[in-house]
Amino acid sequence: MKYQLDATNLLCPMPVIRTQNRVAELAAGDTLEVHCTDPGVLHDIPAWCRINGHEVINQRREHGVIIITVKVSDD
Repeated sequence: MKYQLDATNLLCPMPVIRTQNRVAELAAGDTLEVHCTDPGVLHDIPAWCRINGHEVINQRREHGVIIITVKVSDD
């Protein structure tokens, strides 16, 4: 399943914390599209994914919003 998380207008570390909390509710193989405005997420979310075994499958910007798509692992 595909899910979205609105973390716009939140500053570090809140986008990562919200991502972590949402991923905990999802199943392995699900994807979560995280919408953020804090440029720190370009480093923070991929680092969190590496530590926790999840995969960043896409990063892009649309209309000033950073969108990071995370694939949930089975861990």
